[in-house]
Amino acid sequence: MATTIDNPTLLQRVLPLFRGFDGWLVAIVLMLAAAGLLAMYSAGYDHGTRFVDHGRNMLIAAGILFLAAQVPPQRIMAFAVPLYLAGVALLVAVALFGITKKGAQRWVNVGIVIQPSEILKIAMPLMLAWWFQRREGQLRPLDFAVAGLLLAVPVGLIMKQPDLGTALLVLASGLSVIFFAGLPWKLVLPPVLLGLAGVAVLVVMGDDWCADGVRWPILHDYQQQRICTLLDPTRDPLGKGFHIIQGMIAIGSGGVFGKGFMAGTQTHLEFIPERTTDFIFAAFSEEFGLLGNLYLVVGFLLLVWRGLAIAMGAGTLFARLMAGAVSMIFFTYAFVNMGMVSGMLPVVGVPLPFISYGGTAMVTLGLALGILMSVARAQRLPVPGKPVAA
Repeated sequence: MATTIDNPTLLQRVLPLFRGFDGWLVAIVLMLAAAGLLAMYSAGYDHGTRFVDHGRNMLIAAGILFLAAQVPPQRIMAFAVPLYLAGVALLVAVALFGITKKGAQRWVNVGIVIQPSEILKIAMPLMLAWWFQRREGQLRPLDFAVAGLLLAVPVGLIMKQPDLGTALLVLASGLSVIFFAGLPWKLVLPPVLLGLAGVAVLVVMGDDWCADGVRWPILHDYQQQRICTLLDPTRDPLGKGFHIIQGMIAIGSGGVFGKGFMAGTQTHLEFIPERTTDFIFAAFSEEFGLLGNLYLVVGFLLLVWRGLAIAMGAGTLFARLMAGAVSMIFFTYAFVNMGMVSGMLPVVGVPLPFISYGGTAMVTLGLALGILMSVARAQRLPVPGKPVAA
């Protein structure tokens, strides 16, 4: 017995690191990851080493999740301000002397080439959660205004690159923190109603506003074209509308049960553009049909539910806001990707979590899950000096 205590095995040393892990969260993530590997094997079958690389990215993300889960929420809070300031500074650097690829200036060389906007997907909700934690118990309208300014600066810099997809994700993560912090409904409803009215007017007046030669203020030309293409993909079926049309054909042709694994014609005859990245949902739908889609939808809803449940049980305002925002990040990713592939939202560069190929996005999601797991562990592990409830 003394030998076991004095010389613990590797397993005995490692197991305590997994104490407090949320079993539900692990099971749901594994459920979605399995679907991602299955989809990538088929969609990326003749696409080089995409399947192997996707598996490697998942393992890297799992490692990041594990490491982040070991850091208590209180220590994570200490990184909020430095990470936010570093992210904004790098965005300014991108605007001044960033690297341009395919017409977008989104990268900067700091010894290695990085895309700073990815940092803000995590730094933004951390910063706002830190801000509201500092103002807990004395929130005033001015505090929400400051939070809005903290959110508007990076979102504006990201949109200028331009990168509408990432700007949308950063905006959604920040707004979720502001909403969960207690933003009054009287301030929420007017912009929501105004947005719905704008969408209604756009649908009715779309033919006139999308006519040749008409230019919209604020939006870039490519952003205007994406909205017009959403309203009527047949305007340019072999150009701007090709993605949406082929995605809808693939989803519809899958029917209820799908064409079967590796049997998707739209996928393997290469009619679906970006079939391993942004449009992998169309490839998955073609082969696994409505039942496969329901599997993914239920999986993401369970992930969001579990994340919000962890948020509700968090011990501090910072942890609650942080966990709630991370949960909504996953909702936004899934909602926007499925919506754009199905022809219900404009096409933007937003991947489907765990399903789409992409190392940077997978690492970001792994970090987000690690933060969520950290909050869950803080609820379960005993606090030194505090009696454990029976």
